[in-house]
Amino acid sequence: MRAQINPSILSADFARLAEEAEAVAGADWLHVDVMDNHFVPNLTLGLPVVESLRKATGTPLDCHLMIEDPDRWAPGYVEAGAGSVTFHAEAATAPVKLAREIRAKGARAAMALRPATPVEPYEDLLPELDMLLVMTVEPGFGGQSFLDIMLPKIRRTRQLIAKHGLDLWLQVDGGVSQSTIERCAEAGADVFVAGSAVYGAGDPAEAVRGLRAQAESAAASAPWACGH
Repeated sequence: MRAQINPSILSADFARLAEEAEAVAGADWLHVDVMDNHFVPNLTLGLPVVESLRKATGTPLDCHLMIEDPDRWAPGYVEAGAGSVTFHAEAATAPVKLAREIRAKGARAAMALRPATPVEPYEDLLPELDMLLVMTVEPGFGGQSFLDIMLPKIRRTRQLIAKHGLDLWLQVDGGVSQSTIERCAEAGADVFVAGSAVYGAGDPAEAVRGLRAQAESAAASAPWACGH
């Protein structure tokens, strides 16, 4: 398994976003948290910043929409340059239709689940997705502590992916760091959003490489990854 590391610009210096994006040029994706102060109690950035970032970096953008009415707004993020767009299951009215529209516009379609949202009711939707995001903190703010109680949910999600033979990425977001990433990888995650662990490091690029190595080492001996 090759682990993917997606640094979150929520932890970057917003006054220097182009430079901060360049500092993690070796990352797989640049994670962009979009919050509307309705679905979550925080307000961050939107379409104009995504458009500007797309011009400023060659790293593809992974946009996580923590917003109300993603059915209306998500397609616009593909048009703004996002390579992957994640909407929340709790906010989408027609998730299958939305996922298909995101894909039709040329981006990867992903769906996110808050910590209290079980994955099992969405089993039939998984083939419509390119990635499923299991939140390991409550969405809304960076710098939160990792919720260990999400590890069984990650395992169950990985089992569902295997059950249906899907080529579906399993992303985790929230409190991912040197001390938690190995547990996430062992449980079944293969895409990791890291904010403070990357942008709080002296060398963000080296932090990305270190996290990737940790995840790949942990997954190598995990039962789910054997033969992966």
